[in-house]
Amino acid sequence: MSGAVTRRRKGPGLTLLKNRWSEQPRGNLISDVAGKHSNPPSEDEGGRQGPFKRLNAMWSSFRRGKRHGMRDPEPIEPDAPALADSTSTQHRCVSGQYFFEYLVVVSLKKTKDGSSYEPQITYQFPKRDQMHRSQKEDEEKTLKAITLFCFPEGINWAPLTEYHSETFSFVLTEIDGSRRNGYCRRLLPGGKGARPPEAYCIISSVACFGLFSKIFDEVEKRRQISMAMIYPFMQKLREAPFPAPGNTVEIKSFIPESGTEIISLTRPLDSWLEHVNFAMLFGCLTDEEVLLVFAAAVLERRIIFIADELGTLSQVIHAVAALLYPFTWQHTFISIVPEILIDVVMAPTPYLLGVQRHLLDQVNDQTDLLLVDLSEDKKNTFIVSDDEKDILPPKLQTEILEALSHRQKTSTTEELNRVVSEAFLLFFVKTVGHYMSHVKYNRSGEPGEFDKRGFYKAIESKTTRHFVKKFIQTQMFDLFIQDVEQQQPGPQQGIFYKKVLEYQEKKKREKKNKH
Repeated sequence: MSGAVTRRRKGPGLTLLKNRWSEQPRGNLISDVAGKHSNPPSEDEGGRQGPFKRLNAMWSSFRRGKRHGMRDPEPIEPDAPALADSTSTQHRCVSGQYFFEYLVVVSLKKTKDGSSYEPQITYQFPKRDQMHRSQKEDEEKTLKAITLFCFPEGINWAPLTEYHSETFSFVLTEIDGSRRNGYCRRLLPGGKGARPPEAYCIISSVACFGLFSKIFDEVEKRRQISMAMIYPFMQKLREAPFPAPGNTVEIKSFIPESGTEIISLTRPLDSWLEHVNFAMLFGCLTDEEVLLVFAAAVLERRIIFIADELGTLSQVIHAVAALLYPFTWQHTFISIVPEILIDVVMAPTPYLLGVQRHLLDQVNDQTDLLLVDLSEDKKNTFIVSDDEKDILPPKLQTEILEALSHRQKTSTTEELNRVVSEAFLLFFVKTVGHYMSHVKYNRSGEPGEFDKRGFYKAIESKTTRHFVKKFIQTQMFDLFIQDVEQQQPGPQQGIFYKKVLEYQEKKKREKKNKH
């Protein structure tokens, strides 16, 4: 059929830096943590470090299982019940029966020569004893990766007497394509005198930042009493069923001197937004600035966010990706780039990256790049920018800003998420919501075929049509349409399709009233 969309294959050299996520933004694990103290990467012909040579070398050595440069985890205690079948356990965790896969504590320990500190896992619950050899090797590599993302700064740590705790998240993409969410809280451990911070990290298939932040509050409370107090609480949590959207699960937990407490954990009603809090995004940027970032993201450009705080980076970058719903970011997505992987900023392909301010001088290639400063004391929000203000149709830009103005300063997280998500969702409804009318089905049971030319020709507004002609070339739209083509004709499920039907009915009523 004339105008049918052309399929694009991912380049093999970049596949490791790309991934696809269904509802929540997913990150990339460029995974050779074990090789982080290896020899410096080779130089390219121009004398600079070749980022892809470095990343490919790192990935290759990871797959070969190099283990120098990092010590093995210390003995883990207290003993937790052994898991009878790790394959069964992984399935049960992924299916949602477990809140989390495991909890680890990452501590900073002095290196052998005593000159600096390096992160090591000092506690893990539950222990992963009964595993096949290959499973153990993969697990060790994942655990070493976790230490890197818990302490990504790559700076020389020193003992501290004061440290403001912070919570952030990352996503691990394994070699088999499976993905797990990492939730991390860093704080100063109990004790007297100067001491280095430690990190608590929960690995889970569940994407729900707010829920795990509350779990960390309980873990931190028990850690102040004794490390041993964490185990019974996490065991109770692990045994509890993961609640459906809008539902609550209650965990009973005993604390000395306080007695038995009941902790209520409620899952947000809008499950597709449960990993997102737009407050940080709109606290760092104005509505107009958010619109410019959205414009760059919707055309899959290179975007780097700069901040000092890890929590700021992770929350903002997840929020930006959520603005793209019902489409999903298909390219490199690293909410907090560890220093060892900073060369990824030189990649020529689209990305969403979070980079700490002290690494800003290493962002050398600033061509075709939107560099966004999230700092409170920033002079300019956009250190580097291009034509983002001209990407979106002017009328629709005005409508988004008008919708955003309806939110209140005292809005709850749920109210804010609703106002923001609906503003951007309606933008996609108005621009591409007619997509189903241009998917043609020839015979029953066969995939449909999208008429790209007819699709954008059906748009009356010239400015909207100009935008859509660019947007339909993106990978996020291409894969969205591929999924639609594979579905059988008829009504679809999902909030986007519901909003499309509501908008179409509204347009019909308006047209009828005119006559």
